[in-house]
Amino acid sequence: MASYLGVQDEQVSLYWKGRVALYSVLKAMEIGPGDEVILPGFTCVVVPNAVLYIGATPVYVDINPSTLCCDAASIEQALTPKTKAILIQNMLGLSDQVDEIVAIAKKKGIYTIEDCTHGFGGSYRGILNGLRSDASFFSSQWNKPFSTGIGGMLVLNNLQLIPTVELVTARLTKPGRKDRLVLWVLLWARTYLLKGFTYWTLLRTYRWLSKKGLVVGSSSAIELQGTTMPTDYFKGMSSIQCRAGIKAVSQLEDILLRRKQNALKVHQWLIKNEKNRIPDDLLQQHAFLKYPLMVKNRDQFLQIAENNRLPMGDWFISPLHPIKESLLPWGLDTGKLPNATAISQKIVNLPLDGPVSRLINFLELYKKEIE
Repeated sequence: MASYLGVQDEQVSLYWKGRVALYSVLKAMEIGPGDEVILPGFTCVVVPNAVLYIGATPVYVDINPSTLCCDAASIEQALTPKTKAILIQNMLGLSDQVDEIVAIAKKKGIYTIEDCTHGFGGSYRGILNGLRSDASFFSSQWNKPFSTGIGGMLVLNNLQLIPTVELVTARLTKPGRKDRLVLWVLLWARTYLLKGFTYWTLLRTYRWLSKKGLVVGSSSAIELQGTTMPTDYFKGMSSIQCRAGIKAVSQLEDILLRRKQNALKVHQWLIKNEKNRIPDDLLQQHAFLKYPLMVKNRDQFLQIAENNRLPMGDWFISPLHPIKESLLPWGLDTGKLPNATAISQKIVNLPLDGPVSRLINFLELYKKEIE
């Protein structure tokens, strides 16, 4: 990973999940009770959870509806004397105003952390994602361009943080035998079984088992129910994930190229049909995890896609995905985040891995449902 990003080995740490990388660097930055961390009000619930687990307060900033990222000006307005870190999110592979946000933080002596869980391998203004801020964390979970089944990585650009991160990671626990066995089975099943006519049945089964805590899932039930840190949260990466990662990185460039080419074709279709799309200037360099699309009736659109056997994501169904109930336990007031709240009611994510012609034929057939 260090070689791919062009950094030194000691700048990289590996974890059971990406959220553990975020938790680790927040601890290393000595952020805790009484401190504030600014983050987008359009993210996964595990992100503010990491902030809350260290006793700090998440401060949410609304997003720009055209980029799905936070503007530098909005972040600057949210700063207080208690602000200790700013989290800059790479959304579905897209970054925006990273340099401007980092510059604001440096003037104030505030740490910056890039959330690149969606953007490994992509770049912004000619620099790889995750290399502009004090630290960045990545995810290598199932749907990512670089996947180890589940997993995460921390990259330190501020070299002064290396000794404190090493002290924190020295306390990581090792994944247990059950964790490793279940993950190996899931990796095998994804490689050999999760395809064709078995896809939907196995996907529903996996999601059900994950919610019940019977398999290794993206999030445990505890993480989705409140702000209490799970007892088995702070774990390092296993050898099974490392072996999967070595294989995955050899395929990464081909995956990124395919996703970028498919994203461009989708983008061109949206231009031709005068539909909502990402800004043209954000298109070329990014690693597209998915292509965001705004639709008039999301539930109906997703059901039509499933009926047509077309996998489609629903990130994010709320400003703190996937929480649909009250977000107040996480300190988020949707009334203060009108853009994030509105977009979370109508966004779907287009797959960019498979044959794009089938996807575009689907969009053409149901274009009246697209904003």
